[in-house]
Amino acid sequence: MQINIGSPLAGKKWLALIAVSAVVGVSVPAVAQEQQALVTSAQTTFADFVRDPDMNWFRANVNRARGVLISPEIVKAGWIFGGSGGRAVLYSRNAQGKWEGPAFYNIGAASVGFQAGLSVSQTVTLVMTEKGLNTLLANSVKLGGDASIAAGPVGAGANSDVTTDFVAFSRSKGLYGGLNLEGSVISPANDWNTAYYGKDVLPPDILVRGVAHNTQGDQLAADIGRAAVVAR
Repeated sequence: MQINIGSPLAGKKWLALIAVSAVVGVSVPAVAQEQQALVTSAQTTFADFVRDPDMNWFRANVNRARGVLISPEIVKAGWIFGGSGGRAVLYSRNAQGKWEGPAFYNIGAASVGFQAGLSVSQTVTLVMTEKGLNTLLANSVKLGGDASIAAGPVGAGANSDVTTDFVAFSRSKGLYGGLNLEGSVISPANDWNTAYYGKDVLPPDILVRGVAHNTQGDQLAADIGRAAVVAR
């Protein structure tokens, strides 16, 4: 059936198409803005750790890292039964020394034991081995199970020798003194990666093959690169 563009029915069809286009035009950028907000927060978090006078080991060893996993906010809460969770971005260093990313990840863990209150932590985890990086390129990794993890030395322990796949640093405020990532499960946030890069991509596409790139993530990559150069 043909519809005359001047008919009332045609007018309704055009209005419907305009309405759908408006919804699509608003919703897609909104997702990208949420992701970019996480990248921007991660950049601030990384800068906080670099400037922290207690993070000597972190500054001295970031140049040895194969990857840097940054979470601006890990929320931990509970009473007897508790858990923690948040989002993170991962950058990795390729064979040419260039930092690729970000790839988006989810971090979650459950715990049992006496605990109370709420804690919000910033975390930066250095991926120190090829094995550690490879586990992050898989579907999921359990820290302390699939790969080894240690709390990063701070303050007086800055000269300690740490030999694990992951070295995690955290800064927190609240009723918890700190955040232990051992037992946490890290998995790719593939929906976020797809939305951020505008196509279906997996972490290896972003971090290894380099077939996905978003210039809005370049500033944080540059910050990590500068920190690594200073550490040499």
